[in-house]
Amino acid sequence: MQWIAVATPPFSSIEQFDQVMSTLGQEPEGLEARYVGSAGDGIRVVTLWESREHADRFFAERLGPVLAKVLGPDPAGKPEVLGLEVARAYTRQPVG
Repeated sequence: MQWIAVATPPFSSIEQFDQVMSTLGQEPEGLEARYVGSAGDGIRVVTLWESREHADRFFAERLGPVLAKVLGPDPAGKPEVLGLEVARAYTRQPVG
């Protein structure tokens, strides 16, 4: 079942997000969509995953080490993540 993660990363700029993404390299397996924007007190990263397992694997195996590399071993806080299982979905379909 699809999984949505809404994350508040331990940094506050889109430029830092870009730096983390460039260090990650190729997109993670199972990632279907990503949206990033400013929220007044920082940024939010909203991701749609094929499954919770894909998201959990990415956060544990890839994102953690990259954050430590980019931000140092003790970043100012850990990412806060709200996860939810997709119960209903709508995707606009192109006409034609």
